Amino acid sequence: MKKILIITSLLITATINSQTVKDIWKQTKDEVKKEEKEVENKAKEEVHSAVGGTTAPALSNEDVIKGLREALSVGTNSSTSVASQLDGYYKNPRLFIPWPEEAKDMKDKLMKLGFEKKIEEFETSLNRAAEEAAKKAGSVFLDAITKMSVSDGFAILKGADTAATNYLRKNSYAGLYSQFIPIVKEAIAKVKVTSYWNPLVTKYNKLPGVKKQNPNLDDYVTKKAANGLFVLIADEEAKIRKDPAARVTDLLKKVFGAK
Repeated sequence: MKKILIITSLLITATINSQTVKDIWKQTKDEVKKEEKEVENKAKEEVHSAVGGTTAPALSNEDVIKGLREALSVGTNSSTSVASQLDGYYKNPRLFIPWPEEAKDMKDKLMKLGFEKKIEEFETSLNRAAEEAAKKAGSVFLDAITKMSVSDGFAILKGADTAATNYLRKNSYAGLYSQFIPIVKEAIAKVKVTSYWNPLVTKYNKLPGVKKQNPNLDDYVTKKAANGLFVLIADEEAKIRKDPAARVTDLLKKVFGAK
């Protein structure tokens, strides 16, 4: 009887131990599968990020500099297209070129003499000259952008919304001006700015006691026309920084998408 009880006890213990081993084995297999699934999901997420997810590929300083130049180039193309249209300057309050400030007294006196229409025609001609010059401004600005020397692209990329435009203006303006002024002179001649100006200045200089006026119109229009283009280029840069839809090239998406 005792032998039967001992054998029965051993069988029960063996059965329990066998069941325990099975449970442990099943639990271990489940944990391994869970870990494998987690590794697989993580790998998928990393691949997704690399090809178009939220994590952008690493950027080099050279990538950033190329991206900034591309943004300025896109901005220049768009800006010159807008500015060169009829009324691109004349009907844009931010770009409009007014009567030269240095000749303000002349304008005031001529207005009192009834030359409002002639003054308006002259101001229109200034803006028409800028619009005409903008047609050929693209190549000049693009040349300046290509030659723009940048050592720390990341500093500009992480700067203000118009940091690249401001950098271009600060570091390239003199060279840009020297290339742009012949184009403006040609435009001034084409739209006959001096034909509107000469009768006004001649009439004014004949008035008793006035200081003779003869502002440098070539210089005046060149600076105003260039400044107007910088305004538009800055707008385009800000748009590229803020709006993914404005990043029209892969390079712009890569650089500004990672910002």
